[in-house]
Amino acid sequence: MNSIEYSCNSFEQQKFIEGKSEIPSRYKIRIQDIKDKRKDLEIILEKLPQYVAKWAFENARKYIPLIDIADDKLKEGIIAESSQVFQARLDGNTSAYKLRQVVFKVNTLSQKSINDISRYAGRVFVQAIATGHMRGHAVVSSDYAIKVMNLLFPDTMEKVEEERNRQIAIANQILEKVIAQ
Repeated sequence: MNSIEYSCNSFEQQKFIEGKSEIPSRYKIRIQDIKDKRKDLEIILEKLPQYVAKWAFENARKYIPLIDIADDKLKEGIIAESSQVFQARLDGNTSAYKLRQVVFKVNTLSQKSINDISRYAGRVFVQAIATGHMRGHAVVSSDYAIKVMNLLFPDTMEKVEEERNRQIAIANQILEKVIAQ
């Protein structure tokens, strides 16, 4: 994999060229996690080219029903628009600038949330969309998913492990498709 296949972001490309990708990456939020499972996930994601964005989007889909901004029409509109722009970015049909603009709009899902579970579920989705610009957002998205598990099932590490295993399974499925191509 070359640096352009690795990431569309020049900063991440340079880190890739210099061999300075950091695994495990540092946490951006406080969560109760199983660090070895997170590291396993990051190792798989590191093998994916820009497909990491597809992984993040697929992973985030589970959390969309948990987003509640008390306006279903607005929520559905934001999700539909951002999903279109995200796919256009992956297809090379729109700019990183356009994607970043839609990310700001998607962030309103988190800002307008009626509770913490919805707020963090919104962040899972916004970080997933942002992977179309920088692959580093994928791990942050996965961590927000763990935060949702922490809120739904306090002090239940079994649910955290189940979620990390689900994330790893999705990543492995995408990796198998990449290898088969």
